[in-house]
Amino acid sequence: MKKFVLVFRGGDTHISTAHSQAAMDVIQTWNNWMQGLAEKGILAGGDALQVSGKNVKGSKKVVSDGPYAVGNEMVGGYLIVNAKDINDAVEISKGCPILNEEGSVEVRQVQERN
Repeated sequence: MKKFVLVFRGGDTHISTAHSQAAMDVIQTWNNWMQGLAEKGILAGGDALQVSGKNVKGSKKVVSDGPYAVGNEMVGGYLIVNAKDINDAVEISKGCPILNEEGSVEVRQVQERN
């Protein structure tokens, strides 16, 4: 098995701002999806990210406040999953609840060390 990172962008619901019942239902959908991945031995790690942060750029190390992109491009979190290949990882990503909110999942293989 290889490791892949699923990077989540966009979506309307974030755990730090989920105060309504509808938002809590979305968070529960995430919890159920991730629990299912864990039970199958697919989930290897991951976390939601805070909505704010800092960005350090260039040789002058200019620091600015985040978020760093428009809402639908902002990274909200990531998971690390075990999959046989990138196609398998893509199939796993298709179950992600963020897709129901018109968000996106970037699938990237973790570089193997020699």
